[in-house]
Amino acid sequence: MVLSIVVYGDPVLRKKCIDIDKNYENLQYLIKNMYETMYEANGVGLAAPQVGKAIRLFVVDASPFAEVDEDEEPEFTAEEMKQMDGFKKTFINAQIIEETGEEWKFNEGCLSIPKIREDVLRKPTLTIEYVDENFKKHKETYDGIIARVIQHEFDHIEGVLFTDKINPFKRKLISGKLTDISKGKFKADYRTKVFQPKR
Repeated sequence: MVLSIVVYGDPVLRKKCIDIDKNYENLQYLIKNMYETMYEANGVGLAAPQVGKAIRLFVVDASPFAEVDEDEEPEFTAEEMKQMDGFKKTFINAQIIEETGEEWKFNEGCLSIPKIREDVLRKPTLTIEYVDENFKKHKETYDGIIARVIQHEFDHIEGVLFTDKINPFKRKLISGKLTDISKGKFKADYRTKVFQPKR
């Protein structure tokens, strides 16, 4: 089932999310729905707060980065594209252990912040601990674009948005657009949900 993606201005996007256990209600169904929602919105990652749940869960599928039109110049090396092709994982109760290397810039967007993209600096390599959908423990190291997608989604479960990481001048320039999004004044080609404060 395709879920609605909550957009900028919803308090759930600012919550530090909580760990869950394997008895979390309808967890496998939620994971399945999150993948469906991400694919429907042409995303490469989706975190639980983006569908209104303040829990430490996110899904990633980097495969779209490995697809290039014949007449386009590839953005990544052949090796990077090979790593991204078929990279699909579910991260539960994730904790980043270490981030290393010299920060690099990449133009990021977010399904919860439609039509806004900005350059974000992140470290290229990370080590992360998490459990998968079967609650099997993993400790893994990633680099490059896969690390970046994981960092972006990890930020979501910490209550952080990519717009928090851009320089203050750029943030000021887009503040009006962010306010518009929070008021529902935007267009997206996927299902969204605007926060309505209780009166």
